[in-house]
Amino acid sequence: MPTAAKHTTANRRRSAARKRTTGGKNDALKLLKADHKEVSDLVAKFEGGRLSKDRKVAIAKHICMALTVHAQIEEEIFYPAAREAMRSDEDLLDEAEVEHGSIKELVTAIEDSSPDDDLFEARVKVLGEYVKHHVKEEEGQIFPKIRKSDLDLAEIGQELTARKEALMRELKGDA
Repeated sequence: MPTAAKHTTANRRRSAARKRTTGGKNDALKLLKADHKEVSDLVAKFEGGRLSKDRKVAIAKHICMALTVHAQIEEEIFYPAAREAMRSDEDLLDEAEVEHGSIKELVTAIEDSSPDDDLFEARVKVLGEYVKHHVKEEEGQIFPKIRKSDLDLAEIGQELTARKEALMRELKGDA
């Protein structure tokens, strides 16, 4: 393992009081769960009620942007840290990354289509179903194992927050 990676891993494992932070604003799992809820709420809004085509497009774009950023921060920061903390359960993380691949393919298909496309709404609906399945596994299997590990959730949460903010600025063109 490179020195920088060892240093980062060591930093994430310091201070027993911080390692199992569960109530803090920057708790990694709370941040990821908030992302999950945001996307779930957006999908429900997309599927429910009578919305104009423009409103559906705006919601679909928001869903795609939120998922793109969420997947990237998980893949860059959370999953590598989780792999270190969950060495015996790497299969769960492998599956989560494969699910991300499928979700990203649907995001691309939605972004490349228009609301006039016959499959536009079906793609958003299926995306919502994939996300629901993925969230159920993450929150039901991965997060509880991480919560019990010695991973510094406050530090990871700070890293996730900073990276998420940078990605959002990039995607919105403010970078």
